[in-house]
Amino acid sequence: MNLQYALLNDSSWQSQTDWQIPDTPFMSFAFWQALTETGAIGEQAGWLPIFILVHRVEASSTDNAQNNEAYAATDSAQKAEEVETTPVTQSVAVLPVFIKNHHRGEFVFDHAWAEAYARYGVDYYPRLVSSAPYTPITGQRLWLAEGEALTADILQTAIAGVDDIAQQVGASSWHGLFVTPELASVASAAMPTDVDIERALAAQDNGLEPTAIDIPILERQGCQFLWQNKNLLDDEQPFTDFDAFLMTLTAKKRKNIRAERKKVARQGIRCVRKCGEDITEGDWKAFYHCYVMTYAIRGQRPYLSEAFFKKLAQSMPEHLFLAQAYNESDEIIASSLFLYDKPHSKGATLYGRYWGALGEYDSLHFELCYYQGIEFAIEQGLTYFDPGTQGEHKLIRGFIPTKTHSLHRIYDPRFVPAISDFCTKDRMHMAQYRKQAHEALPFNSDNMPSFDS
Repeated sequence: MNLQYALLNDSSWQSQTDWQIPDTPFMSFAFWQALTETGAIGEQAGWLPIFILVHRVEASSTDNAQNNEAYAATDSAQKAEEVETTPVTQSVAVLPVFIKNHHRGEFVFDHAWAEAYARYGVDYYPRLVSSAPYTPITGQRLWLAEGEALTADILQTAIAGVDDIAQQVGASSWHGLFVTPELASVASAAMPTDVDIERALAAQDNGLEPTAIDIPILERQGCQFLWQNKNLLDDEQPFTDFDAFLMTLTAKKRKNIRAERKKVARQGIRCVRKCGEDITEGDWKAFYHCYVMTYAIRGQRPYLSEAFFKKLAQSMPEHLFLAQAYNESDEIIASSLFLYDKPHSKGATLYGRYWGALGEYDSLHFELCYYQGIEFAIEQGLTYFDPGTQGEHKLIRGFIPTKTHSLHRIYDPRFVPAISDFCTKDRMHMAQYRKQAHEALPFNSDNMPSFDS
């Protein structure tokens, strides 16, 4: 019994076995189908997917003469010669890999690496990326078949497929973005984290491709902010309401948040929450108008189309939550779209993803993107609220600094030492940043969460 891989350019593998439900909606087949059908991923978008199918191969004996009386009388040696052996394959896992010539929609930045390659006259593109497109949310990056668990053997086989793609297209590197701590740990144990540079360079000088043991897996760590539905003042029970959450904060921060919410009300703005099939066609049009404005003020085009969001509404409404802001004329002036896991499931999370407003309104962003989300998470019994990447302004509103992980595989050994050194220093810097951010949390001393170094 062993593991092998196959490279596929379509999603035919989805029907080959029963797959586990992914840990976030962003790795659901419905989400990826919406991305594909609306052109958000594909060659034109610069996100060209290849799927690495990891399968288990077993030998199966087929005895065509089992019911033959004469065959029963033959000796064992002759029987062995007449047995036909055919391989049986069983799908185990799939790792998606995108061939990219840009960095858009990734949120883990390696522009400095591309600039270093350019200074030496070396192509950094194409490069390979495994991620949930346009989504800086930590989660699984492999789909696993029912009954399977992530192992070093599965990951090593998948990475062998990555290396194969890299060699075929001449990719400079592979980047696994916002991977789970589990995947980062398995990668660290399964793959080399350093390299014999002299041996690798000697192989390269002789026109040889570096072997797997010559290519390290490098890890970067980042910081995002995560709200937890956990009241340390009440034996870590979920909060009963928004005020119960506020009572865990210092008096000053509690007062500031209440003041921000009052500012929204004084502008004549009211907020409405809708889920799934309650979101109307008109709501989607108003949301997309707001969403486009977020990009327009920066002179950019949005990554995702209105058709994409309507596809989500058709295929996965049970994961959609829309917060809307209405003015005194009952017009929608801002919208914030969230996705969320099945309520009360283990680690169920609310994901703040897409926001936009038609104008500038005092404190409305905080209300629609954070406070409405916290209230919804409490009402639905969700454990966490991930509001998206970056932003210390989340910290002072009770979002806890949390470590993120990304994996990087550099194929040109000349660049490995410098990039490895960068990753090491970057991890140290981010650890210090998370510690400082943790010390600035607005909680009372008896409700301060522990620091995860």
